[in-house]
Amino acid sequence: MTTATAKERTYSYEGLFLFPQSALADMQGAVDHIKEILHRAHAQLIALKKWDERRLAYEIKGNKRGLYFLAYFTAPASRMVGIERDCNLSEKMLRALITRADDLTADQMQAADGQAALADEIKLRRESPSAIPAKPAEDQRDALADDMEDGAEDVDISDL
Repeated sequence: MTTATAKERTYSYEGLFLFPQSALADMQGAVDHIKEILHRAHAQLIALKKWDERRLAYEIKGNKRGLYFLAYFTAPASRMVGIERDCNLSEKMLRALITRADDLTADQMQAADGQAALADEIKLRRESPSAIPAKPAEDQRDALADDMEDGAEDVDISDL
């Protein structure tokens, strides 16, 4: 038996991180929070982008809408417990889902990187928060869906 430890296995992962809609006001803080969690676990970030902002299927901690970030990273397998623990204990993050991404190549993960676009959006939101256009069609769909939940007449939202 040797005293030298074997090199630990590192895998590729895909993480979907959900923040409350209020994180739109401080997107840089949300991005930094994700990066800090990954940094503490000695994970190497490959790609990060804002995935979407959408209405949640059910309320989570009083939030009806959420902001999703998609990240691809590599990390030692033993560090995943720490990443998941940090996500669960986070007061800023609502939920996180992390899965192995062995089916994706490094090039595919890097192609999904949207950090430049994310930085541009953060800068634009800081300079002029009212300059970001709202998504009226999505808001209209959400209002109709809310009406449907409240017992309104049947409405076909596919026509919107």
